[in-house]
Amino acid sequence: MSGKTKKKNTGAVSVESYKHKIVTFLRTYNKKAMPISELESKCRTKKSGHENFAAAFDELRTEGVVTVRKGMKAALCSALGLKVGEITRLSRTFGFAVTDDGIEYFIPGKCMLGAMPHDRVLIADIPSRSGEPEGEVQDIISFGSSELTGRIEFVDDTPYLVPDTASKNHVIIVKDGNTKFSNGDKVLAEIVFRGRRHAEHKVRIVSVFGNSELAASCAQSILCIHGAPTEFSAEVLKEAKKISEGGVQEYNFNNREDLRDMAIFTIDGAESKDLDDAVSVERTPKGYRLGVHIADVSHYVKGNSALDKEALMRGTSIYYADKVIPMLPKELSNGICSLNPDEDRLTLSAFMELSKEGEMLSYRFCKSVIRSRVKGVYTEINRILEGSADDAIKEKYAVVAEEIPLLNELADILIAKKERRHAPELETAESKLIINDEGVCVDVVPRERGKAERIIEEFMLTANEAAAKLARDKKVPFVYRVHEAPPEEKTAALCEMLRKAGVAYPHFTEFKPAHAAEILKNARDTDKFEAVNMMVLRSMAKAKYSNEPLGHFGLVLNDYAHFTSPIRRYPDLAIHRMITDILAGYDNTWLTKRYSGFAANAAERSSSAELRAVAIERECEDCYKAEYMKQHIGESFTAKISGVTEFGFYAELPNTVEGLVHIRTLPEGEYDYSEPVSLTEKFSGVSYTLGQTVRVVCAAVNVSDGTIDFNLEDDEQEDI
Repeated sequence: MSGKTKKKNTGAVSVESYKHKIVTFLRTYNKKAMPISELESKCRTKKSGHENFAAAFDELRTEGVVTVRKGMKAALCSALGLKVGEITRLSRTFGFAVTDDGIEYFIPGKCMLGAMPHDRVLIADIPSRSGEPEGEVQDIISFGSSELTGRIEFVDDTPYLVPDTASKNHVIIVKDGNTKFSNGDKVLAEIVFRGRRHAEHKVRIVSVFGNSELAASCAQSILCIHGAPTEFSAEVLKEAKKISEGGVQEYNFNNREDLRDMAIFTIDGAESKDLDDAVSVERTPKGYRLGVHIADVSHYVKGNSALDKEALMRGTSIYYADKVIPMLPKELSNGICSLNPDEDRLTLSAFMELSKEGEMLSYRFCKSVIRSRVKGVYTEINRILEGSADDAIKEKYAVVAEEIPLLNELADILIAKKERRHAPELETAESKLIINDEGVCVDVVPRERGKAERIIEEFMLTANEAAAKLARDKKVPFVYRVHEAPPEEKTAALCEMLRKAGVAYPHFTEFKPAHAAEILKNARDTDKFEAVNMMVLRSMAKAKYSNEPLGHFGLVLNDYAHFTSPIRRYPDLAIHRMITDILAGYDNTWLTKRYSGFAANAAERSSSAELRAVAIERECEDCYKAEYMKQHIGESFTAKISGVTEFGFYAELPNTVEGLVHIRTLPEGEYDYSEPVSLTEKFSGVSYTLGQTVRVVCAAVNVSDGTIDFNLEDDEQEDI
């Protein structure tokens, strides 16, 4: 022996090294799956390294790189064609997941493996019935939400949870004695045991919202499950109170243009309290000077303050029934930032010089102070324009009587300009819920949209375009409102649906706004217009926020942003801050450094917040509509078929209430589904087609689910 002693290597192989080994051995293995014990042996795992091997394997599994098959065998997910994704939403009988590369999968309920929203899952493709991607959950690699809402139902004196989503079955409640609940309560529950099916989960009740037959209780549960904040922190309220108590002082007018002598006024809904936009208009030798004056919220809500962080987190105000969950505390939203009449208010003004044809000749932004002449109301302005205003209305608007006809004149020019751009005139039916003093929905009516609403819409669009033009011209970071062209597969599907429906459409190689406008124009005076309008609407991409100027397909504009509602939308507040610094003279280098990351973050988070708000508002509205229809069970109505599915069709009443006519309630037969146009009985040829008028009976209502069931009226079935 030599005198040298060989040192023993006691250093364990690192987790990262094991991850590399695991992937390498599985990739070169001649079968798709390898026993985990064999894999560990190939990695030459010594006893001291077992923990690191196990940690490496768990990390790869959580990352969706490897999975475990039957018989404790490991396989690469890519070798099995599995995709990593996240469960985005559930209904009672199906769910949806979006893969990491952005593809949305429909997942039948029996293929969910008990997965819940925000769970990270492995998805395998299965044969699709609709042509859209369809899959099944192969494994849950990490858990997301453990909370779900539902109602309590007693069966043989035993309470169960009937979830709002995720299962048609009763779920076992684990009693802990801390939360008292009763039969029929709307509740929030937490999953304490996960099964392989939704019905095998076990839950404990966390909180009670109230009677599930009351829409107000159901709305509270919807807000909770979506994580919508309903209270402001003490720090945020303290900041808001301090700002409010400070008031608007003379020294605030320094470096601002004094516009208090101008005929500026607001026009909003009668119940609006957060007035963030006012308008003015003057005739000029070349055409018109349009002024849009927006509450200068950024003057009060400073970057990175508690108020700003709260506003970014909320993203937008949420409106449902007769309630609002504001983005900012009422001391700001209804107080010092609201452009109340006869009060000095700080504003950020946009002046647009427009030609007699409505073309934008130039634009200018400035910090300003205004004093609104009057709180205009849409219905009152409409009566003035129609010539039906009474003396009280005439007296109220006497101070701006000369401006109102000019507003109307300019709006007509801007509407004509939009038509020349071939912007598609899509129609969407909005509902107005009538809520009584007890918070119960007692009526539903279509929300009317008169000329005054169009006037303000056109003026706000013009100011929004000017704001985006400013950012592009200055080449600075910004938050744009973008609407991309529809994906090719959606336009192909639209053409196929129009062909099936017997509707003429223009031939094209690239779908443009003019093509959508032509389709709608050709169908406008026919009985198929509602159906065609819905088809075109569903083919469109969703509008969103972006830090890139991608343009707006629906408006046919290269430059567009949201500038006009900083009280209730964070993107507007964000770009007010940017415009303020542009006006202050900061150079591009400084602005780029300051706002590049901020713009990207604000756009992404605002888009997510908008999706959440839309979902909340839609789900709450469904519950209130169901509450209203409880009073009309057994009554007959005339309706139009608003949607067709393989399990029946949806029928919409003239008041915008929609219900499902399930296929099992239709005359007996064998039905062919032509997606999404018609449902046809094979032998009789009887067809239920999008846009068709039918007579229905309100058969059943579930307020907790927000669902309404219609049946065809007996006389109609006999006629058929």
